[in-house]
Amino acid sequence: MNALVTASDHQAVCETVYGYATGIDTKDWEMYRSVFADEVTMDFTSYNPARPAARMRADEWVASVQPLFSGLAATQHSMTNPVVELRADSATCIMYMQAVHALDHGNDEAWFTIGGYYRNELGHTPLGWRITAVTLTVLWRRGDGSIMATAARRGAQLSPKR
Repeated sequence: MNALVTASDHQAVCETVYGYATGIDTKDWEMYRSVFADEVTMDFTSYNPARPAARMRADEWVASVQPLFSGLAATQHSMTNPVVELRADSATCIMYMQAVHALDHGNDEAWFTIGGYYRNELGHTPLGWRITAVTLTVLWRRGDGSIMATAARRGAQLSPKR
């Protein structure tokens, strides 16, 4: 570990990445936005090859996922086994994950789960560690993936028009 970084940096990096999951699952969009730097690179091509990796404003990213997650009855993103590489002003954090998505609580057929890992790049800012890039690698899927499109349509109807 570099002498300029400490064990508390390791913990702070992990907590930032956990905040990503907590913000999504609680639909606390301010919390979710707070874990990102102002510009982020998001690569979810492993999940959806039709959506290429892109660099964008973090506000744009958060606004783009709000309808999908607002349209789901519940989600639970579990992250484990963090492997953190710390540098003076940047870090890489790889965490295994499972993400459970429920369209309707009482309908066992309206659930979709993915498993894999996130590779997060973070930068150290005056406000603390912030995510600058996320790459999702999906290793497996279970359930009905079509609920995600249904959730996005549902959430778009719930979202206030801009």
